[in-house]
Amino acid sequence: MSPTPSRRSFLKHGAAAAAAASTALATGARARDAEERGPLKVGLVGCGGRGTGAASQALSAEDGTVVLWAMADVFSDHLDSSLRNLSHAMGEERADRIQVSEDRRFVGFDAYEKLLASGVDVVLLATPPHFRPAHLRAAIEAGKHVFTEKPIAVDFPGIRHVLDTVAMAERKQLSLVSGFCWRYNTRHRAFYKRLHNGHLGDLRAVYATYNASPLGTHERKPEWSETEFQLRNWQHFTWLSGDHLVEQAVHSVDKLGWAFGDEAPRRVVAVGGRAQHEGEARGNVFDHFSATFEYDEGIKGFLMCRQWAGASYENSDYYYGAKGHAIINGWAEQHEFFGDNPWRYDGEGNDMYQQEHDVLFASIRAGRPINDGRWMTNSTLMALMARAAAYTGQTISYEQAMESEERLGPDTYAWGDFAAHPVAIPGQRKFI
Repeated sequence: MSPTPSRRSFLKHGAAAAAAASTALATGARARDAEERGPLKVGLVGCGGRGTGAASQALSAEDGTVVLWAMADVFSDHLDSSLRNLSHAMGEERADRIQVSEDRRFVGFDAYEKLLASGVDVVLLATPPHFRPAHLRAAIEAGKHVFTEKPIAVDFPGIRHVLDTVAMAERKQLSLVSGFCWRYNTRHRAFYKRLHNGHLGDLRAVYATYNASPLGTHERKPEWSETEFQLRNWQHFTWLSGDHLVEQAVHSVDKLGWAFGDEAPRRVVAVGGRAQHEGEARGNVFDHFSATFEYDEGIKGFLMCRQWAGASYENSDYYYGAKGHAIINGWAEQHEFFGDNPWRYDGEGNDMYQQEHDVLFASIRAGRPINDGRWMTNSTLMALMARAAAYTGQTISYEQAMESEERLGPDTYAWGDFAAHPVAIPGQRKFI
C-alpha cells in the first residue's frame, strides 16, 4: 500500500486530472484513424440499468469501431435482459456492434475475472459499489482501460485500495474515466471555470442538496438466499451501496468537492436517520442525512439529502463568496452568478453521459490517457466521512478516515445467509 496521502495531495492531483479532462474535452472526440486501428472490444461488468446505459453510450462513442465483446453479472437474468435491451437499442443497422457470443457471457461472483481474460480492451464497471475496488484493481492489473461508475468504494480500506490502483493506472498509462457525470456537463464546466477564476472572490461556503424519492425494492422470493435477497435490493444495504448518501447524493458531494479544488476536508460532522424507511427490503440504510464539511480558515460545505415519499424534491447547489453568490439548479438547467460579476449560462448543453465515453475512447485512440482517479476518490471519501459521522454521532477527521480498518461485507462471496449490520444508532455505533 502507498503512504497515506495528505489532504492537499488530493487538491494537487485533482487539478492535474481536471486539466487533462479539459484537454480531452477540447479535442472533442473521435480520432481520425479509429477505423484503421480496428475496433475496440468492450466488456461490461454489471448488467443492470446503469451498466446497460453505459454500454449503449460506449457503443455510440465511435462510428462502428467499438464493439461489445463480453458481459458479466452475478445474475443470468440481468445479463439476458441487458443483452436484449442493447440489441433492441442498436437495431438492425448497428447490430454488428454487439458481438457477445455464448462463450463470452459470464455469470457468478468470478464472472469479471473470466471477462478480463476474454480479449477485451476496455472494461465498464457498473456492479454494486461494494465490488468496485476489487474489480477496478483486477482490470488495471490486466492492462485494461476503464470506465467505472460512482462511487468507487463503500468503506475506507476500499478508498486506500483504489488510490493504489489509480497510481497503477497512471504508471501503466491506462485511461480511467469515472461516472461522476456532472464533471462532463458543458454547463457545469463553464460555471466552475468562472468559479475557480474568482468571479465570486474568495469562496466561503457551499450548500448542496439532493432531495429525492425512495428507490424501489424487490420482495423476497422463497428460493432466494439471504445473500441474493440483499443483492437484489443492493441500494438498501450499506455494505453493497454505501447508503444513498454515498451511492446517489455523492453527485452533490462531488460538486461540493469540485468547488473547493478537490481538497479533502479536515473533518466532518453529520446527522441522519430513518423517518420513512420500513420493511426488510429497505435494509439498513438511512433515508436522510445532513452534513457539514470543515476546511481551513473557517470555510465550510453543507449537504442535505433525503429519499422521502411525498416531500419536496430539490437538486441544487448554492455558492457564497466575497463578491456575491451563485446557484446551479441542475434539473432546471440554471447556472447563474449574482453580485459583482453577474453571469448566466445561455449556451448549448450536452449529453454528459455520452460525453464521458466520447472522452474515454478519444483518449485511448489518441494515446493520451485520462485519469479521473484522484478526484473521484476524494469525492467518495468525503461521502464516506459524512456517513461515518452520521452513523456514529462523532466528528470524523481526515486522519481517522484514512486509518480506519472497518471493511464492510463478507470475506468471501457465496449464496448463503450473510447477515448485514443492524441499522446504525448514532452515539452507539462505534467508529472502527
